[in-house]
Amino acid sequence: MARSKDISARRYLIRGRVQGVGFRYFAQRMATELGLTGYARNLEDGRVEVYAAGKPEALREFSGLMWKGPRFSDVRGVEEQEAAVQQYGSFTIEY
Repeated sequence: MARSKDISARRYLIRGRVQGVGFRYFAQRMATELGLTGYARNLEDGRVEVYAAGKPEALREFSGLMWKGPRFSDVRGVEEQEAAVQQYGSFTIEY
């Protein structure tokens, strides 16, 4: 198990055509493959919010994937912020 000091967290706000194209499920699949925990949820303004916690190198790779998105998405911007580390048992989709 990683020590808490080895864990970082980031919050991403993704804009563009990111709702209705499987973006949250894409984020969940990529986060799980990278060993990250957290959540993805749609926001009322059309963006997707993603919170991810894990090893810094996994977060760097995940950040690049948020710019790519799933096949039918059209990511126009990703706002990335450092976030407080919160304990999640897995990566979930919130509604």
